[in-house]
Amino acid sequence: MELEHHHYMGIALALSREAAAQGNRPLGSLIVDAKGEIVAQGGNQVYSDVDPSAHGEMVVIRIAARKLDTIDLSGHTLYTAMEPCPMCCWAILEANVSRLVLGGRHAGIGRKDIGGYSVEALLSLTGRSLELVTGIRTRECEELRLAWIAERAARGLGPR
Repeated sequence: MELEHHHYMGIALALSREAAAQGNRPLGSLIVDAKGEIVAQGGNQVYSDVDPSAHGEMVVIRIAARKLDTIDLSGHTLYTAMEPCPMCCWAILEANVSRLVLGGRHAGIGRKDIGGYSVEALLSLTGRSLELVTGIRTRECEELRLAWIAERAARGLGPR
């Protein structure tokens, strides 16, 4: 299973680079069904779509739901290069995604603007459950995000 996670996170990293090349945050996500088939893939589109809700996880949940004609993604795994924000995590829970596989973590990049948030904290707060897999290509995912933040800072822009 670890090898599969490594493979799919590689795809999420490639999607992250594509998102950044399009002027968005470097965040790629994909949804995989129980057979290992990719149902949806995409990246952050916040800036290109001028849509504050177009985070990578939201993009792929929307694609998968439309493609499968259901809002119930039970049995599916969502891979994402960075820990989802609270909005995206809630959407993952509402879509009944069975497993979430994370690359980077907010704590790992020193993100302070979301307080004590983590996926685990939201799950504890809400009493919801979700299979969570962490530590998959974490360093690569976090380095990509940190490089993007540094590049924005060099241009006089904020980290968001």
